[in-house]
Amino acid sequence: MSQVKLSKIVKDYGAGARIIHGIDLDIADGEFVVFVGPSGCGKSTLLRMIAGLEEISGGELHIGGTLANDVAPAKRGLAMVFQSYALYPHMSVYENMAFSLKLAGMKRQQVEEAVQQAAAILQIGHLLQRKPKDLSGGQRQRVAIGRAIVRKPEVFLFDEPLSNLDASLRVQMRIELSRLHQELKTTMIYVTHDQVEAMTLGQRIVVFNAGRIEQVGTPLDLYDKPGNLFVAGFLGAPKMNFLKAQVLGVTDDGIAVRLADASLLDLPVDGQGLAVGDQVTLGIRAEHISVAPAAGAVGVAASVELAEHLGDSVIAYARLRGEPSLLAIKLGAEAAALKAGDTVRICLPPQRCHVFDADGKACRKILAAIQP
Repeated sequence: MSQVKLSKIVKDYGAGARIIHGIDLDIADGEFVVFVGPSGCGKSTLLRMIAGLEEISGGELHIGGTLANDVAPAKRGLAMVFQSYALYPHMSVYENMAFSLKLAGMKRQQVEEAVQQAAAILQIGHLLQRKPKDLSGGQRQRVAIGRAIVRKPEVFLFDEPLSNLDASLRVQMRIELSRLHQELKTTMIYVTHDQVEAMTLGQRIVVFNAGRIEQVGTPLDLYDKPGNLFVAGFLGAPKMNFLKAQVLGVTDDGIAVRLADASLLDLPVDGQGLAVGDQVTLGIRAEHISVAPAAGAVGVAASVELAEHLGDSVIAYARLRGEPSLLAIKLGAEAAALKAGDTVRICLPPQRCHVFDADGKACRKILAAIQP
């Protein structure tokens, strides 16, 4: 079994420099979990602590039910794939993949079988006699993954393995990694700052910020039901729009708010803890906003300052009166005529709006009031 359990894990570098603040997390056997967050949030440090490359300052790490705090990295049953390929340039692909097995004293036939099996899984059998300099970036990363596979670890650790690849290769390697997990059914922990990788790869996502876990959940749960402003703003491209609002009323059916341009909205969210006059933040995703020409349309007036035409869609950035930040609006290809300087009226569907209190915590939606 390859469960990973973190209990109150802490990392201190001395002189009050605490990087990881009491992390509690359970990762199930065979699960694919992604650690995501901005640079410097502690996600890679935590991964290195699991691998044994960083000392654990406090708390307990269990791997497969065994306390692993003081277990040597080589004895933890883990294999790690780094951002840099770290292949031996003078060795062939076969020799790179076989190196650790030979050091472990495995017989030649066992080494041959392990390398050939891993090469077949990664579809690099035809590359085994090449040197790393003769490979593309994607092929080198496959070799690095193959070097980990041959060890048959209980847990795979990936530290931003795709960040050195171009956009098209990253898409291809995401597909390969998902297929690899389905085939091996091994526990995988993957670190990235790319929220697209997190959303497409992870069965569960752990969102980190400043050495703490902000929220844990499935990709769609985090996207549709962010627990706070940080998670709402981090996941999604474009990121969620945030508008200033003031509470005008609180009832059993929701709350009434006034936006900066004096527009009024009734929102189906639980107003417990809110009072008339409180300042809140209204959040809505770009794809949930609809737009109509200004003439005779009902909605909130906005001025388009930039329109990005992406072929299948248009991303418009518009300004509402009284709002310091631009509002991102994602529209279909039918909006191709939209351009900077246009005035439009936007509709903010109440059932698609999120509300965050003064502390940034999300207010629970009243599901009975939400219509499909």
